[in-house]
Formats: sequence, structure tokens, C-alpha cells
Amino acid sequence: MNDWPDGWNGDRSDRGGERYGRGSAGAQPEGARAMPHVQRRAVPQQPSQGYDGGYDPPPHSSDYNTGQVYGSPAGRGQGGPPRVPPQGSYDNGGGYPPDQAPDWRRRIKITAISLVVVLLTVSIGTYFWADSKLKREVDLSKVIERPGSGDGTNYLIVGSDSREGMSDEEKKNLHTGSAEGKRTDSMMILHDGSNGPTLVSLPRDSNVVIPSFRGSESGKMFPNQGRETKLNAAYAEDGPELLVRTVEFNTGLRIDHYVEIGFAGFANIVDAIGGVELDIPKAFKDKKSGADFQKGKQTLDGEQSLAYVRTRYAFAGSDLDRTKNQQKFLAALASQTATPGTILNPFKLYPTLGAGLDTLIVDKDMSLWSLSQMFFAMKGVTGGDGTSMNIPISGSKGGNLVWDKAKVKQLVDQLNNDEKVTVTSD
Repeated sequence: MNDWPDGWNGDRSDRGGERYGRGSAGAQPEGARAMPHVQRRAVPQQPSQGYDGGYDPPPHSSDYNTGQVYGSPAGRGQGGPPRVPPQGSYDNGGGYPPDQAPDWRRRIKITAISLVVVLLTVSIGTYFWADSKLKREVDLSKVIERPGSGDGTNYLIVGSDSREGMSDEEKKNLHTGSAEGKRTDSMMILHDGSNGPTLVSLPRDSNVVIPSFRGSESGKMFPNQGRETKLNAAYAEDGPELLVRTVEFNTGLRIDHYVEIGFAGFANIVDAIGGVELDIPKAFKDKKSGADFQKGKQTLDGEQSLAYVRTRYAFAGSDLDRTKNQQKFLAALASQTATPGTILNPFKLYPTLGAGLDTLIVDKDMSLWSLSQMFFAMKGVTGGDGTSMNIPISGSKGGNLVWDKAKVKQLVDQLNNDEKVTVTSD
């Protein structure tokens, strides 16, 4: 009995082979027939994607199709790669995934290193820029018969009345006159040692002996003729080298470095820092220097500062009183310049450096470091760490001031031995 619908039989000739499935004419029910086994290609194990709680699906037989869809566009289908959220977002809510939080310690470290590099670059650049502006024009190797070196460092600081680079209007405003050449308007020895700095003024009218010397330009030897004259005449005769030779010969103190600044540079430095505050104990006026000051605290600009340090005819002590004012002013200038407000402010630091270095003349061995040491030693005089005085005077001769030789020798011995100075100028 054929249980299959009419028209269906097991004859393969009708359809090119034995028929299986619904409508087959075979003698056996389809469910009892043996299905030919089809060997399926092994599917590589896929990584777990998109399961919560760390759950992994059970392994599948290599003979069974897992049902994964291949070739699906990213982010679609059950077997496709995971959706990558847009950069800077997390679950469409912004922020960073927990395992991708920013490393703030690393960022702070990189920022700190960057700042240090920038500061070092600026500092080194500033150092070489300033060093290149120094005018190393004085050759102390030309100075002959020099005394031996002592402890500490000795600077000869000279304020010249050079008008170089000044316009006619500036000469008029600063009351400098129009004299040609240059002369020394002030001279000081600054000793920097372990017992604090000592600033000693040398009055321009000091009576000194011009010793034997070698001409700085000609190289010619000039013998010692015992000629006595004012100290500033040595500078006028053969410049800084003869001035250094004369100071060393008359004091016995070796000069390690020479620093000179002219009128214009002096006024420009004061203006660059915004003026210098001084407490003037007594009002005074001087037509020749242009000084006109009232008693009390006041801030002096460049023009007023130059008038202040040049005035001598308004004082009973003349040049001696002027040197005291010069010491007072230079110490105040150093103290008010070496402040964080100037050093850390490039808008004040660079104009100040430029104003000073443009007219500063130093010896050939002077480094920027040595110059800065001199500057801070000058500041120390004001801060109470040092001593300021005039060189001891015993009287006068032909209108010139005569040094007290005994006190000068004691003073020089204390400086050479880097001892605390006990000598007074009285």
C-alpha cells in the first residue's frame, strides 16, 4: 500500500534519482530514512563580544554552524565587532571609560618639565645676551708693578662724566655741560669678602703721587717723578689703566676688577626701574648740578638722581659730603633694583639691564657672574651687612685732600686679610 500522494513514487528515472522529503515515492517514511551526513567546515572560535558580567558562551561543536553572521557591517548583527563610541564620549554621556581615565600625575610631570625647560632656556638666553653687551675695554694686564692679591675681591667703581651718546637736549636737561672727553666724577673701592662688603669712597680731589707706568696706548714707559696731583687727573692723563695703577700704588691694595658708567647710563638705569626712593635729611639747591630738593622721602627720576650725586658746592664738606651722598644713592639703587618685582618682571628687567650694560665699561676679565656679585655686595651695604666710609683724611695740601697714611694702611691690611673693618674715616 502506497501511503504517498498520487503521482509520487520512488522511481529515480522520473526525476534523475531517488527522491527524499515530502512527496517522495519511497517505500519508507521519510523520517526513517538515513540522511546523508554533510561535513561542515570548522568555524574558528570567536572572542566573546558584548556579554555582561564576564559571561562567555559555551563552546560549540566544529560540526555545527554557530549561526554567527559574517561580513556584517561594524556595529550591526550579533557577531559583528563592537561599536566604537565617538572619541571623547562614554556611553553617549561623555567622560572616559573607567579603564581609560586620564593619568593626571603624568600630565603634571610633563607640564613641570616643560616649565623647567622654558625657564632654563630663557635664563641661559638672557645670560648670554647680557654677557655679549658688556664692553670689556680695560686691560689690567697693562698695569705694572702690582701689589699682591689678598682675600676677597676688590672692585674699582668709577662714575665718569662722559657725554658719549647724549643729545644736546639731554646735556641741557641733565646739566652736564658740553666738555669733550671724559673725567672721573666719583671713585669707590668695593671689597666683597666673608666679613661683609666694605665700600670706600676716594674723593676726586685726593692728593696722590703719579707712579711710573706704561702708556695704555703707546706702550711707552714713564718713570716716577714724584709728581703729586688730584686723583682724577690720573684718569684724564692715561685712562682707566693709569687710574688703577695710581690707586694701587697709593693704597697698596690690588684691584681685581674695574667698572665704569657714564652719565647717560646712570640716568637711564634709574628711569628703567621707575625711580629711586631716598630720604633727604635737609633741603638743598645747587645751580651747577641742577639740584633742587626738599627735605623728606621722595622718589628721584634719572635727571634728579644725577643732580643729587653730582652736587658738592651746596655742602660745607664739598667733595667729602658728595661722596657720602653717592654711597647712599648707589646702595639704595642696588637695593631697589635687586627685587622680585624687577628680576621676575621681563618688562622691567630687560630695560634695566639694557640701560646699564649699554654704557658700562669693564675690564677684560670681568664676567657677568662677577658683575652680579658686585651688584649684590653693593646691596649688602644698604642691608646692614657691610660698611660704607670715606678713605681716612688727615688734612689738605694745595686744596687737595691728604690721606691719613697710618689709617689707610690699617684699613688695607684688614681688607687684604678679609677681617672686619674697624677703621673709621673720622
